[in-house]
Amino acid sequence: EMCIRDRVSLMLTLCSPFNFFIKGYGMIFKPQIWINSVLDIDEDFLDKYNIKALVLDLDNTLSMHGNPAAENGIPEWLEHMKNIGVPMRIVSNNTNKRVAPLAKKLGLPFTANGCKPLTFGISKAIKIMGVPKKQVAVVGDQIFTDVIAGNIKGAVSVLVEPFHMESAWTFKLKRKAESLFFHRDYSKLETKEKK
Repeated sequence: EMCIRDRVSLMLTLCSPFNFFIKGYGMIFKPQIWINSVLDIDEDFLDKYNIKALVLDLDNTLSMHGNPAAENGIPEWLEHMKNIGVPMRIVSNNTNKRVAPLAKKLGLPFTANGCKPLTFGISKAIKIMGVPKKQVAVVGDQIFTDVIAGNIKGAVSVLVEPFHMESAWTFKLKRKAESLFFHRDYSKLETKEKK
């Protein structure tokens, strides 16, 4: 007869979700790509990683947290992405009251209350855009929401640096916790080459 250890091992092997989290536990916290900001995403970047569509976080990715306006350069960058035919959608954990006005200004469809790191909001965005998930980049500044959600979904997780570091203690605590899973070695940060 099989011993208890063997039975447990077999059960975990047969149960793919458990198998995924045990074998790939550390990997769900690791971004596949790490760049300075969304402004570093251009045609060369899209071609290099075979990315056809973008799921974008809002706060600290397109705008400072709580700011009713986008960061400098974001409207122009979005316009360029639209001109080259890249489908985009905002998926934010923030409320409709926060997301809707800025999304309207930026001319982007959106999903508020996205529940990241759960994949409901991202799955909805990918389905609407009609692009295979492996060709969709999930872009955001937080490991515990954006990166994990992108990795679980099987999309391309792209971590960006926030435009401004938050001063609230909750954000500082979150960044400290993130460092336990992903060390920001800035010598390895991908930066856009100046042309």
